[in-house]
Amino acid sequence: MRPLFTLLSLSVLMSVSSVVAAQTTGGNDPVREDLGRREVRSVDSVVDLIIAREHHENVVISAYRPIVETYAQKFSMRKNGEPVLSSDYYYLGQATLAESEPLAYHSMLTVKDQIPKKGFVDEGFHPIGFVHMAYLDRQAFDRQHYEFKYVGQEFLGDVRCVVFDVKPLPNSGIGRFYGRIYAEDKNYTVVRFNGIYLPVRHKGYNSHFDSWRLNVQPDLWLPAYAFAEEMDLKIHRLEIKHVNDHERLRFKAQTRFWGFNLQPPEREQEFTSMTVDGASAAGARRSDQQLDSSPVQAQRQWQTEAENNVLSALQQTGLLTPQGQVDKTLDGVINNLEVTNNLDIDPPVRCRVLTTATFDLFEVGHVIVISRGLLDVLPDEATLAALLAQQLGEILVAKSSAERYAFYDTVQTPSLDALKHFSFRLDERERAASSEKALIFLQNSPYKDKLANAGLFLKEFDQDSRTLRALVAPHLGDRLYVAAQIIALAPALEAQSVNQVAALPLGARIKLDPWSDEIELTKSKPVTLISSREKMPLEVTPFMPYLTRYAATSASQQTPNVSANENGSPSPPRANK
Repeated sequence: MRPLFTLLSLSVLMSVSSVVAAQTTGGNDPVREDLGRREVRSVDSVVDLIIAREHHENVVISAYRPIVETYAQKFSMRKNGEPVLSSDYYYLGQATLAESEPLAYHSMLTVKDQIPKKGFVDEGFHPIGFVHMAYLDRQAFDRQHYEFKYVGQEFLGDVRCVVFDVKPLPNSGIGRFYGRIYAEDKNYTVVRFNGIYLPVRHKGYNSHFDSWRLNVQPDLWLPAYAFAEEMDLKIHRLEIKHVNDHERLRFKAQTRFWGFNLQPPEREQEFTSMTVDGASAAGARRSDQQLDSSPVQAQRQWQTEAENNVLSALQQTGLLTPQGQVDKTLDGVINNLEVTNNLDIDPPVRCRVLTTATFDLFEVGHVIVISRGLLDVLPDEATLAALLAQQLGEILVAKSSAERYAFYDTVQTPSLDALKHFSFRLDERERAASSEKALIFLQNSPYKDKLANAGLFLKEFDQDSRTLRALVAPHLGDRLYVAAQIIALAPALEAQSVNQVAALPLGARIKLDPWSDEIELTKSKPVTLISSREKMPLEVTPFMPYLTRYAATSASQQTPNVSANENGSPSPPRANK
């Protein structure tokens, strides 16, 4: 059965032969060659190009083993019909996407961190199901299995897209996508697809989802985000005794992909640009006085080596972002605390950011590490300062837990075992002493008149942590310290007031580049809340990225272009194996 198509209007028609010829870069790409030979004059021809491009996209994606993180929040219904958060689930692992093999998912979490462990048919969520959301259809995205209906054109950010509704044909098999697709109008790569896989299998379910790809290198689009949501999904729970069949599942979930191009830290790449000038280079390093390190200096150097070993290992694993502008912003807050308290700490205190969503905050020697998810939900700088002051107190009071990693072999661990290998936890006495120091730092700081905001956040955290156990559970450090003195400064939580924002939704502040693992602060206009429902503290929300085409902004971002492999389909220059 061949679906019927209508012609595009003249205002939509475009001749792409000359455009594509000018845009062709490196390698023989059969889709691009086809674009160069023909004009796009009908919906049929556009569909053919989208299908061909999606097949090549599957080949490209299959070369990688990205990190995949899913955080899901489950809801129950009040008697008045209002949904209320009841529990949450967290999954972090590495996916195997090889085209010749079934999709595979390898957890990076320790057994005790895979919360919760019992109950609802493996808790009803299977991480591999969220990995599937990177694909439209791995096997059969073609005219023999799908009907295509042209909808129109739409801009997603700066990227103009052609939009189609796609529907599986009768008897086309399981796992077929039903929904809407958006294909960018240069090479017709699908950059967004919104819908569900059909049909629903017996004793299982599929959820609706919205999946996005980002242009991370020239002509290279890779999966970055997927949002899933169900508010009244009928599911089977026959595996558990004494539970009725056809229970209702209500949840929202964010899935992120990153670590596509893991690179060693910059200092490990310096050798490639190093020149050796023999004796003259050695002489330049000599000073008039050749002094050995004192015991104190040697201890500090030993600690710095331990810090660097840990940071390097976490970054190569994809759990730590490369140094960037966000780190400098955090360092600025630390500097404000140090200057106003006349602190002169050597080596200097610096900050780094974990790539993960769960709330992690700890110190590695003189390095404060905070997770992306925790940064996301902080309402203001004063709240950030309150959290960093606690860690600054730990640096001055607690015994460093990093020194055992100064021996190089102690940080050599497979990527999947990193979270099981490292630990930076303190005992409660050290944390209490650190908190006393932190309060002194804050009272002398520029943030002293805004600590009520920090108290509100800690109140919200303390209240919601009973429900959001997976989100607030750290994997490397300690749970956030709730300082009673700071909470006492805060007013009562007012859930119905749009003028009081104790915490932000997840994803509010930080944007993670799936190719380089670099982060930046999101650029969005302030929004006036019109309802208390829009506050959504610590909650999962949909993704709506502003799509742009790749443009290298610095020499460090100029990685090799996507080349063509033997069969002509685009492939990455160095796949993350």
